[in-house]
Amino acid sequence: MALSASDLPAMYSLLANSMSGDEGVRRPAEAALSQSESRPGFCSCLMEVITSKDLVSHVDVRLMASVYLKNSINRYWRSRRNSPGISNEEKLYLRQKLLSHLREENYQIAELLAVLVSKIARIDYPREWPELFSVLAQQLQSADVLTSHRIFMILFRSLKELSTKRLTADQRNFAEISSKFFDFCWHLWQTDVQTILHGFSTMTQSCDSNGGRQHHDELFLTCERWFLCLKIVRQLIISGFQSDAKCIQEIQPVKEVSPVLLKAVQSFLPYYSSFQNQDPKFWEFMKKSCIKLMKVLIAIQNRHPYSFGDKPVLSEVMDFCLNKITDPEPGVLSFEEFLIQCMVMVKCVLECKEYKPSIMGRVMDETGVTHEQMKKNASTRVGCILISLLPRERIVLLCNILVRRYFVLTSSDLEEWYQNPESFHHEQDMIQWTEKLRPCAEALYMVLFEKYSQLLGPVVVSILQESMNSCPPTVTEITPALLLKDAAYAAAAYVYYELSNYLNFRDWFNSALSLELSNDHPNRRIIHRKVALILGHWVSEIKDDTKRSVYCSLIRLLQDNDLAVKLAASRSLCLHVEDSNFSEGDFSDLLPVCWESCFHLVEEVQEFDSKVQVLNLISTLIEHVNEVSPYAHKLVQFFQKVWEESSGESLLQIQLLIALRNFVVALGYQSPCCYSLLLPILHKGIDVNSPDELNLLEDSMALWEATLSYAPMMVPQLLACFPYMVDIIERSFDHLQVAVSIMESYIILGGGEFLNMHASSVAKILDLIVGNVNDKGLLSVLPVIDILVQCFPVDVPPLISSCLQKLVIICLSGGDDRDPSKTAVKASSAAILARILIMNTSYLAQLTSEPSLSVLLQQAGVPIEENILLCLVDIWLDKVDHVSPMQKKTFGLALSVILTLRMPQVLDKLDQILSVCTSVILGGNDDLTEDARSQGEETLPSKELRMRQIKVSDPINQMSLENSVRENLQTCSALHGEAFNSTINRMHPSALAQVKQALKLP
Repeated sequence: MALSASDLPAMYSLLANSMSGDEGVRRPAEAALSQSESRPGFCSCLMEVITSKDLVSHVDVRLMASVYLKNSINRYWRSRRNSPGISNEEKLYLRQKLLSHLREENYQIAELLAVLVSKIARIDYPREWPELFSVLAQQLQSADVLTSHRIFMILFRSLKELSTKRLTADQRNFAEISSKFFDFCWHLWQTDVQTILHGFSTMTQSCDSNGGRQHHDELFLTCERWFLCLKIVRQLIISGFQSDAKCIQEIQPVKEVSPVLLKAVQSFLPYYSSFQNQDPKFWEFMKKSCIKLMKVLIAIQNRHPYSFGDKPVLSEVMDFCLNKITDPEPGVLSFEEFLIQCMVMVKCVLECKEYKPSIMGRVMDETGVTHEQMKKNASTRVGCILISLLPRERIVLLCNILVRRYFVLTSSDLEEWYQNPESFHHEQDMIQWTEKLRPCAEALYMVLFEKYSQLLGPVVVSILQESMNSCPPTVTEITPALLLKDAAYAAAAYVYYELSNYLNFRDWFNSALSLELSNDHPNRRIIHRKVALILGHWVSEIKDDTKRSVYCSLIRLLQDNDLAVKLAASRSLCLHVEDSNFSEGDFSDLLPVCWESCFHLVEEVQEFDSKVQVLNLISTLIEHVNEVSPYAHKLVQFFQKVWEESSGESLLQIQLLIALRNFVVALGYQSPCCYSLLLPILHKGIDVNSPDELNLLEDSMALWEATLSYAPMMVPQLLACFPYMVDIIERSFDHLQVAVSIMESYIILGGGEFLNMHASSVAKILDLIVGNVNDKGLLSVLPVIDILVQCFPVDVPPLISSCLQKLVIICLSGGDDRDPSKTAVKASSAAILARILIMNTSYLAQLTSEPSLSVLLQQAGVPIEENILLCLVDIWLDKVDHVSPMQKKTFGLALSVILTLRMPQVLDKLDQILSVCTSVILGGNDDLTEDARSQGEETLPSKELRMRQIKVSDPINQMSLENSVRENLQTCSALHGEAFNSTINRMHPSALAQVKQALKLP
């Protein structure tokens, strides 16, 4: 039954009771509201509660109604199969009501209603709600400050929502909205700027009063409207026009808006200092506005680089940013968030790919200048502007300022380091570069150096030399010279690749870096940490004669008294161990102290990121050094402790799973020594019903695969894991490749015991996969079926009959003529069926004669005009050139078995059968000689060794195709008598001669 106006008092009571602190009152109210959600009129009732003038003072109830309305519209606005949704009549009423209630005084409710309009607009505009933007535009013409602010809230939310729609028609609609609103929004924005600046000027000159306070409130509302308007202008320019990097067309609003935005920044900045102690609310607005204005300019440059590259725009913006970075006013120097945006802008321009010179020559066509030539012309024009903006002196100055001012640690940095070295390490080196001033300066410096390395290489070396001369390794006081040395070391670390042309690492290390570590004074931690950083960054430039000394230095730093130094050393050491030129010989005697240092460090650190970092080093060591087994016991204890402490920290657990996998591989046949730790962890990770399944499953399966590959024997706990595979495959095929490898391992390692325990699970998994995955997935699972049949030729075929029937259908279906992957699937499937015919002839005859198979073939649209087994013969004959030598022999043996059938149709195919068998015999078979004779077997996983043994002991490998064809040809002759002789006599003499040669017949 629909809700109506008479239900409003009850609705109000339910909403009020749903906020009660008394659970006995709250729960029934929540249940009643939940039951009413899907009833017609529910949303309309809520809308009436929100807009009722009698309830204006009842903000809490109206706010709760807004929340319920938003949730209901999210659920029911679109009609779904299991819900009729909101009727068209009610939708019309709600849309009209939303547009008639624009002057909502409560900010939270207004914001929720704006979100609601945007969500509805995404679905209904323009088809069901064509008047949305025209009504908003009309209302804006006569709106007061509050109403216009609320309209801009709705506009911003709606435009943001619509800008994410990617269809051409949707983008065309957005462009139309942009053309309708841009001029109005832009003019209002400019008017508001003047109003705000006038208000600011008045505020700084006048004393506070009640009338002034009221004026401040109205001014602040204008400020908020202006800020919303700025976000709308940004949205219209960014999403309302195709990027000029694609269309190479001038976007006029970019050239109109950008200089005015910059002027607004310049006008607002002086008030940063004056409002800091005078009015916190306006000071916060000032900060937010200056940052936002710069972000809008950055966004415009990213979206429309060529239009932004117009000289009046690019020159003024870049000049402003460079001046603020190199010579900021005292107030601006403390405004770090603003300086960050200036640096981001300069960095974006310097690395903008559209501004880089094009290497393409001029190509003319019938229409004149090509698209690429237009790009080249635009890039050349911008390049000239940048050259004039950045003469050599300014580039050198910028580099010096970045290193000498922004790289230098401040007193607050040092205090933070002293208080919490662990947090300091992560904040300095792992934070997003756009969030802190120093990382941002470092990012800009790296781009600047890369672009002007020939000019700046000597400059950085000069700063480095100056700092080392003014602060020898014996200095222990934290002086400006020591802090400059730290900054210079950072500058040298970050641009190692380009700087290696100007600085010889071996000389630098021997003359300075190694000496830095001889002084253990606590204040030297500043330089020690930077030395650790340098040794990590310069890893590719460290030659063999220096490696040993560098390894020793890093181990020493790993034992430092300061946690930030230790963590920096652990990351650098990880980079060295991972390096392709890592010298294990120079490192092997350092391993014991390295392990101990890692174990101590993981005990010492508290933060999650630190534990992950140390665990990553341990995992890398295990993966890259040979001698792990002597430390196995301690590693097991270490892993056990970390696992127990990692509950709820899935990222740490993932890192631990990776380390455990490396541990298993490193231990090889000795891996069972860690099973007491490993198997419980494995059980948890592969259980799809565990809370962390989504996070841990992939790495747990990789660990499972490695455990089985290196297991010297099957143990009950590993056997007990296999049923989890059914749940994993039932859930999805995302991990199919690893799952197939794991199944293969179970078959090879577990043998008959495995099959006896898990036969039904094996059958279920194969049935789930075959017929439900693509060709790539099928090609990965077919070898598993082949090994199963090879190892258990009597037991397995009846067990997987459903799967085998699907293989028959695959073989007899068409569609592989021009598709190599389908041909490969068909050929491999045919090889499995051929193997069954050879090793369990009666079963394949039974399978191909079952009525259920004929029904399945009919359902699959496969026409069968003769015996199914004879149809398979055609496939074996047809696909013999698409398989491996072993599979060719399998086809030949299967075809020789066909010769023994009491079917006259066999004689029709006799010529082809003998031709294929002859070519296989005369072609030879060296398929497995290499695998069987490979050296170095002691380093192979046990799975690989067993796989080779299975290949060598394959019954098909033991059989003689020559003898089989010779004997079965005699049987065929006896079965068919004169008809056989007639068929043989009709063969071409040369073909018959080849048969006699292959079979060594007289």
